[in-house]
Amino acid sequence: MQVSDKLIKPLTEAKYLNADNVSRYRCIMRIFFENYEKLRYWLYQEDVYEQMIADPFWADYKIEQCQQDLAMLTEWKNLNTIQDTKKVSSIEEFKNKKYRYQMSEYSVEIERLVLRLENLLVEGASLEPTLLERIRRNVEKIPDIAVHDKDEVHTWWDDLNNDFVRLNQNYQDYIRDLNSVKSEEMMHTKEFLVFKDRLIEYLRSFIKGLQRNVGVIEECLRQQEENRLNQIFDKVVEYELSIPRMDTVLTRQMIEQNVVGRYQSMYDWFVGSEGQENEAGKLFDVTNDIIRRITRYAAALSEKNALGANRKEEYKKVAELFMRCEDLSQAHKMSAMVFGMEKPFHVSADSIRETDSINKGVYEEKPFCIDLKPRVRTYREKTKRSSIVEAREKKLETRRKIIERQKEEMRKINELEKDGMIDFAELPVLEPGIREILLKWISDALESADFSARTDGGRTYKLYKSDSETCVVHCEDGNFTMPRMRLVFDENV
Repeated sequence: MQVSDKLIKPLTEAKYLNADNVSRYRCIMRIFFENYEKLRYWLYQEDVYEQMIADPFWADYKIEQCQQDLAMLTEWKNLNTIQDTKKVSSIEEFKNKKYRYQMSEYSVEIERLVLRLENLLVEGASLEPTLLERIRRNVEKIPDIAVHDKDEVHTWWDDLNNDFVRLNQNYQDYIRDLNSVKSEEMMHTKEFLVFKDRLIEYLRSFIKGLQRNVGVIEECLRQQEENRLNQIFDKVVEYELSIPRMDTVLTRQMIEQNVVGRYQSMYDWFVGSEGQENEAGKLFDVTNDIIRRITRYAAALSEKNALGANRKEEYKKVAELFMRCEDLSQAHKMSAMVFGMEKPFHVSADSIRETDSINKGVYEEKPFCIDLKPRVRTYREKTKRSSIVEAREKKLETRRKIIERQKEEMRKINELEKDGMIDFAELPVLEPGIREILLKWISDALESADFSARTDGGRTYKLYKSDSETCVVHCEDGNFTMPRMRLVFDENV
């Protein structure tokens, strides 16, 4: 035996098994575990309370008791919490601190031990865009997989669930590590500047994977027919029932609830339900917040390191610049440049952009008006009572326009294809959007060892580059010269 800190430290996560009010704690943790098995990881206080009082045994259970029990389980590290500030509309709601709760890894292991199940295998925390791509490909197979036998359907179902579990576990562990106290302390050190750029690029690569795959997955899940899904569920249940088990008796109802619950959790993760934002959108926001925080810390560190600059030499340099001015007007311009007076006043607003593309500048978008309000304590905005505006139809219309635009772009690209390839030396005048797609295909192929890649539509292609020939690509907003390249699709390679 080797004595270590982990061996001799008290295991607070096990206190709920024999503490006062153990019956309440055990039932709450069982609720979290059953939802965890269905891939529903986060629960609100209201969700826990509703599932508790659903059993007649807890008919007299109060919401205040539920709040106290969740707080105690959080203190014992059985639950992880995160404050949900996404839809806070007042200071009072922010102070009330509406939390989401999640089982800790220790608690999952304890509950599985109590139920005599297999131990949880926790993989290293990372953000893998390939998981999203595999999930997208498996979701796209739903219309075809329903007609296969139960063995193939179960294999497909198992792969889909494993990728979804890994995606959730990996991003939760990785985001938790970035938000830990140790990471916060490291971000304030000079060593952080060394790998800051690598970390930001890693997070941005994951965000690109989200943008590229989540929309496709969401649209596929929305279009699935209930009959086809029920057909798949029945085959998965039949396969599970056909497995002989020595010490466990599973009913058809138990397996059906588990299978349907897993699919519903996956649907809620990518699509959302009852007007709530999906988990993919929350992950997108969290990742962007981390990037902004990293950038802010890096700027603060750079500014701190620059405080040792020689101010005397800087002032002498500024004085030399002013001495070179020919007249007072030029000196005024120089002053505005040096002291930042030429910079415009930036006004923040909740403007709705037509697109999130980084290739489109603000000058290309339509102008809009902003009403400025006095920044004084005595000012109170006059409010009017109004009904809640349902924005669902507007969102669906926006999504429909995006899909139509993407289809139109792919149609134009298909017109550029001749004999199974796209030769950049023979291209007509390109639109900016079509150019960006083609350049992205080139970039994806150059990152591969064999110069091959896959389009968003699933077509495989290979890049052929000439070392001696060049060509001029004509675009609506300008021309550029590049080595002659050809994109040859898989069926013609």
